Amino acid sequence: MKTSATSLLLCLIMLTVTMGFKSDGKRPAESIQWLTIEEAYAKIQQEPRKVLIDVYTDWCGWCKVMDRETFKNKAVVEYVNRKYYAVKLDAEQKKAITLGDKKFEFLQEGGRGVHQLALALTNNQPSYPTTVFLDDKFNMIQPLPGYMKPKEFHQVITFIGEDYHKKEAFEDYKSKTYNSLFAAK
Repeated sequence: MKTSATSLLLCLIMLTVTMGFKSDGKRPAESIQWLTIEEAYAKIQQEPRKVLIDVYTDWCGWCKVMDRETFKNKAVVEYVNRKYYAVKLDAEQKKAITLGDKKFEFLQEGGRGVHQLALALTNNQPSYPTTVFLDDKFNMIQPLPGYMKPKEFHQVITFIGEDYHKKEAFEDYKSKTYNSLFAAK
């Protein structure tokens, strides 16, 4: 009796573990797979892909709302993890960042300061949060300042991720193309 109970328990544990994994052996992502900017830069050299950068600060309330709501949305998580290298960049981090032959450093300004890379990514107009999109060669596509709700963020990431930004205006994409592609989202 004791061995059959142990066997049953073991089977239940194995079933629970295997159900949490996809057929490729990887656990389904429940959150965006964030990288450092240096990691994304290295990965893009091996496997080109667009880059999405969340430029934030620790004190930014809307950054926290975006983390909690937008960046946890299932459709957003799935799409970002599939199409982008996602980067979190603290605009006030003190550590220098080197990308290729360029070095970016923290600039002390008043009580806080700002990182040179955050300034470069926001076109010298820092605002938090700002989502920055780079192409697969690390060239700027678009910085978008401000909080975005999950649905509008999904519209933006698919507009850029599928290269519709090269073919049509965003308003046309939202009203026509997006609805036909992602009506259930």
